[in-house]
Amino acid sequence: MIRLTVTLDEGELDEARKALGTRTKRETIAKALREVTRLARLRCLLEHRGRVDLGFTTQDLIRRREEP
Repeated sequence: MIRLTVTLDEGELDEARKALGTRTKRETIAKALREVTRLARLRCLLEHRGRVDLGFTTQDLIRRREEP
């Protein structure tokens, strides 16, 4: 953990707090950072959608689900 002094727009911070459902400034900033990194990872996964050969087809999945 690091200590950091930053200047933020109070209105933007309050809007983020409401959107994220947080109560404190610290909690808002921490949750916003986690959300940004989560979205970046998701974006990366979506960019690779359909490009990775998993070794099975949709039909294979359907058959596996139907098996007891």
